[in-house]
Amino acid sequence: MVLSLAAIVVGLALLVWSADRFVEGAAATARNLGVSTLIIGITIIGFGTSAPEIMISLFSVLDNTPDLAIGNALGSNIANIGLILGFTAIFVPLGFGSALLKREFPILLLASGLLVWVLWDNRLNLTDGLLLMGLLTGAMVYLIRSSLASRDDRLIEEMDHEIPTDMSTGKALMWSLVGLVVLVASSRLLVWGAVNIATALGVGELIIGLTIVAIGTSLPELAAAIAGARKGEPDLVMGNVIGSNLFNSLAVIGIPALLTNFQISPEAFSRDLSVTLALTLGLFVMSRYPSSSCCLITRNKGILLLSAFVLYQGLLYYQAAVHS
Repeated sequence: MVLSLAAIVVGLALLVWSADRFVEGAAATARNLGVSTLIIGITIIGFGTSAPEIMISLFSVLDNTPDLAIGNALGSNIANIGLILGFTAIFVPLGFGSALLKREFPILLLASGLLVWVLWDNRLNLTDGLLLMGLLTGAMVYLIRSSLASRDDRLIEEMDHEIPTDMSTGKALMWSLVGLVVLVASSRLLVWGAVNIATALGVGELIIGLTIVAIGTSLPELAAAIAGARKGEPDLVMGNVIGSNLFNSLAVIGIPALLTNFQISPEAFSRDLSVTLALTLGLFVMSRYPSSSCCLITRNKGILLLSAFVLYQGLLYYQAAVHS
């Protein structure tokens, strides 16, 4: 038990560190090669922020613990909206006006609807993976093409500040490689520890993925979101959440499905996907209504989101205690 706990703590720490190094290195490399901030933000940063979840899901499915994979994906989406946006908005209300975000939100709703379709039978296969990755590819192409005409978008300006400008190409490539290697190793370590903890406590891998893993990978993003809001970059905060949830919904679940067929617990669909959909729809409504505070996540809305997250976590712990 002690060794497994240590594996989770060390794995999470290395996972977060390596993901940051990988994203910084890849983004700096792309910038040095002349790639635009828009493309870097939508593709490299978007993929990089979900890289830990992708690696965890891959190893979970390959280790025959698919519930950890689905719990990690759905739990991260729930934590992104309920914990990160909710907690951040309580301290710094989030007003945003990026046209790019307004294009991303409907795509996230579409991705959520596709998740309902592919998870309806509690099983994922190659066809499901192709559908999910096909939508992600189409979404990336659409966002890039439709946003090329609006290079003065606030979100692009805020992204530009986050990409390193003083890193040589050689150093950037080195950090990309180091980040990727450590990312793979730490993901493997985390999955090993999480499975052992689930076995020792007598709870399912789904609960571990929804709680320890999802919250653990979200805490650094919470700190980054608060810092971004305080620096006056609310569009970047919201963009990171929407982009991360889009990749979690499509790539984190879709990539493992391309490699193998696997079954998931019915609770993942009936309980956890339902909460994910409710929070996504709730955020969509909150960001647009009432019209007097359009596109503003106020403190009261933040309290509502955070309260929903806390109640959901309480439900998970209660159900785990009942079944253990």
